[in-house]
Amino acid sequence: MKKDGANMGKKPLNIAIGNRIRIYRESAGLTQERFAEMIGMMPKSISAIERGLVGVSVETLTTICKTLHISSDALIFGDEQVENDTAYEVAGRLAHLAPAQQQIALDILNKLLEAFALGNGREHEDQSE
Repeated sequence: MKKDGANMGKKPLNIAIGNRIRIYRESAGLTQERFAEMIGMMPKSISAIERGLVGVSVETLTTICKTLHISSDALIFGDEQVENDTAYEVAGRLAHLAPAQQQIALDILNKLLEAFALGNGREHEDQSE
């Protein structure tokens, strides 16, 4: 059985994991260069992983998961709900802020959610009249 030249040597699991890493990295707003710097790798290595050319060691997988604040299950088994979840994207971006900035963002988010909750209460009142 002949292999497609573009996929020669690529294992389906490496392709899937690499693609998920790319999705989570991009959701966190990180370039390959910045992400590589954060996890102590070369950008070319990140590129090769994301394209499925090479697999990742357990040690590298652990570092990636800690850096992106995701579970290894999400990378290994996939979770389409998480990959497409706006809340996850926001969480990934917030995770890269300094603690003081995270607190400011949390305070703003709490006020926003309170305003939405008040708005929802008014909508229910309007509907019952």
